[in-house]
Amino acid sequence: MAFRRRTKSYPLFSQEFVIHNHADIGFCLVLCVLIGLMFEEGYLTNPRSLWEDYPHVHLPFQVKFFYLCQLAYWLHALPELYFQKVRKEEIPRQLQYICLYLVHIAGAYLLNLSRLGLILLLLQYSTEFLFHTARLFYFADENNEKLFSAWAAVFGVTRLFILTLAVLAIGFGLARMENQAFDPEKGNFNTLFCRLCVLLLVCAAQAWLMWRFIHSQLRHWREYWNEQSAKRRVPATPRLPARLIKRESGYHENGVVKAENGTSPRTKKLKSP
Repeated sequence: MAFRRRTKSYPLFSQEFVIHNHADIGFCLVLCVLIGLMFEEGYLTNPRSLWEDYPHVHLPFQVKFFYLCQLAYWLHALPELYFQKVRKEEIPRQLQYICLYLVHIAGAYLLNLSRLGLILLLLQYSTEFLFHTARLFYFADENNEKLFSAWAAVFGVTRLFILTLAVLAIGFGLARMENQAFDPEKGNFNTLFCRLCVLLLVCAAQAWLMWRFIHSQLRHWREYWNEQSAKRRVPATPRLPARLIKRESGYHENGVVKAENGTSPRTKKLKSP
């Protein structure tokens, strides 16, 4: 994901600041809610709860409310592209980004994989939160780019964690469950075909995100090295030595050199008798 350069500097907590940085504020709030849900439901302390007692039909109110809020947020982002007057060249990238979230959140909710979905969202939103934090620091000071390097390292590690958890919960956990029957009325989708489809979707999404990330980083590095090589090729303009001007004795007045006593230093011609 690329970041936009700062065009204006808005005061903190002003209306313009909230409008242009609502995604940064939203990711911060969602991350806090997710961490609270993780500790309240005990999903972090007990990894087996991600696949035990499947299907997870009876959800706590706060978990169901969180999923509905997430679906509403990403659905409202579609008409927001028009109201924010996003540039035409950025619309395809934004649509891919929004649809990716909608498919994963709706899939986890409809397939009753809400516990696994919360953990994966926590990992993804943590990376997004670090990226938006780095962007805010960059807006404050354009020379501050250290957090972007930290985000680049965390981004790749997060892809590995998401793939590992998905394979562990779906490929091994659900595969060992006894109730492996397709029963939409009871919300049971624990079949080999459904598990393979979910794993392929998660792997394809992570591979696509990683490819986009590598392509973006290579493009930024190429632009950086081109700028550095262009600076080295520019020759330094040598300074010309100051030319010494030899002046005649006396001073100048109206273009005529006169002696110190006011008389002209030129010798007068004598008239012949």
